[in-house]
Amino acid sequence: MTNRPNIFPAIRYQNAPALIDWLCTALGFDRHFVVPGEDGMIAHAQMKLGAGIVMLGSAENQHTPESPWDKVAFGIYVRIDDVDAHHAHAKAAGADIVTEPQDTDYGSREYSVRDPEGRLWSFGTYDPYAGH
Repeated sequence: MTNRPNIFPAIRYQNAPALIDWLCTALGFDRHFVVPGEDGMIAHAQMKLGAGIVMLGSAENQHTPESPWDKVAFGIYVRIDDVDAHHAHAKAAGADIVTEPQDTDYGSREYSVRDPEGRLWSFGTYDPYAGH
């Protein structure tokens, strides 16, 4: 891992295109990476301010039926190197595993848990800082 940030807020919006514009205009963010979805939705976006990145997308169901991201408005994504070892540790500690480790179509390996208050945390190899 590098010294750059590895913990990223991930937000789902009803009108993600408008929020992207607002983040740029009102708060000074830059569009780091934006993947348009169908019907004007945003499949995935990364908005950068300084060294920080916020990931966001449209709230519409765009994932697989079992994806926990279709049921939350906010979660945390943490980039890690060894997903399987991290998962094994979390499982052994009794964490509420929502999705088992899996390979994604965008080249990441990741899994998700819910914390004791029901918030979603996903851990994976996806690096928002990698070139796009």
